[in-house]
Amino acid sequence: MVFVSALGDILLSLMPAFTGPGFLLFVRLVTGWITCPSRRTITGMIPYADPEGERHYGCYHRFFRAGAWSTRQVFRLWAKLLVSLLCPGGTIWLHGDDTVHRKTGRKVNGAKYHRDPVHSSGKQTVYVWGLKFAVLSVRVMPPWGGEPLSIPINLRLYRKGTTELHPLMEEMIKEVADWFPGRFFHFVTDGFYASLAGCLPPGVFITSRIRSDAALYAQAPKPRQRRRGRPRKRGKRLPSPSEMARRVRKWRMVDTVERGKTHQRLVYTRVALWYGVSKDQPLLLVMSRDPEGKEKDDFFFTTDVSLRPEAVISEFANRWGIEDTFRNVKQYLGAEEPQSWKGEAPLKTASFAYLLYGIVWLWYLRRRPSVSPIRPMPWYTRKSSPSFMDALAQVRRTLWTDRFSDTLADPSDFTKIHALLIDALSRAA
Repeated sequence: MVFVSALGDILLSLMPAFTGPGFLLFVRLVTGWITCPSRRTITGMIPYADPEGERHYGCYHRFFRAGAWSTRQVFRLWAKLLVSLLCPGGTIWLHGDDTVHRKTGRKVNGAKYHRDPVHSSGKQTVYVWGLKFAVLSVRVMPPWGGEPLSIPINLRLYRKGTTELHPLMEEMIKEVADWFPGRFFHFVTDGFYASLAGCLPPGVFITSRIRSDAALYAQAPKPRQRRRGRPRKRGKRLPSPSEMARRVRKWRMVDTVERGKTHQRLVYTRVALWYGVSKDQPLLLVMSRDPEGKEKDDFFFTTDVSLRPEAVISEFANRWGIEDTFRNVKQYLGAEEPQSWKGEAPLKTASFAYLLYGIVWLWYLRRRPSVSPIRPMPWYTRKSSPSFMDALAQVRRTLWTDRFSDTLADPSDFTKIHALLIDALSRAA
């Protein structure tokens, strides 16, 4: 069957992380989660995961609450598979951010009130009850171009009062670096995690925003002669990035590729020390200005001082892929819907959803030459690249076709009504 030869190959690579019975539950839940046309509660997915009722429904709850499998081991196996197929050589580009999964009920293990970045603004802060996760993903350039994909390979649950987000993200990056010894990494994130610039291991670079009022210094001058006392670690104080931008007169025009679209930017660069953050590690300050003057100046930095400024701007814009990942996982995979509240269930259900997001994309990327092309719609006349919903629909269509075919004594009995029903199920929910 197509499921066994394509999707099954991906799932078999994760088999060492589970026991024998646990892996069977894992495969069934993958199928049930993908094909479920309603809310992704555990009991809502069971009829599609186990239509014959071979296992008690409590087994599926226990798989998340107290199953004998580790999210770290699963993500390690998943990362090795993903990188070997999609990033076999060169630098591995990483995206990192955090997100809140809304939950209801006071007894959700790990749930607290968190700031909602979607509904909050500069004038009003909105708090929601739920779980906050730090997510680390791999940037993948799809063959059709456009915005890069951001496929999760590690995840941590933030527990307010006991852990902090920065150490969690640092821990995940170091963990992934240990999985791939000898490889170089480039971590792209928003300004919240910019302070990791001085904490990452050798071979891991970071690109992020820098404060417009950051305290910058020139590099320490080389001593002309040996003197008593320790050598200087920094040079003279430099103007802040915003003040520096006001003084600059010689800007350089470059072409950037931001989320698949080409833009022109005026840039100015300078090597400096952000002493309180990057410590004694030099960084490349990149100032970006809109030639038309419609947008405000942007200030970025990277610890890879050899990186071209247009690449810094482009890669930072491409980190928006992780925001699309959060939206797709919540909106199309229902990551906030499982009502699993006890033990390790909140962490494992979220990890399962983000893992499933990557499995769908990997299946689609490997099968795309043989799957049907994007269906043109009158309201999407300019659409040329597939979305996650298109990839998910193709996986659903394959699974439902297999299931319908298994119920037919003769494959020629497959009718137009079957095709219409499968098409409707592939786009459901």
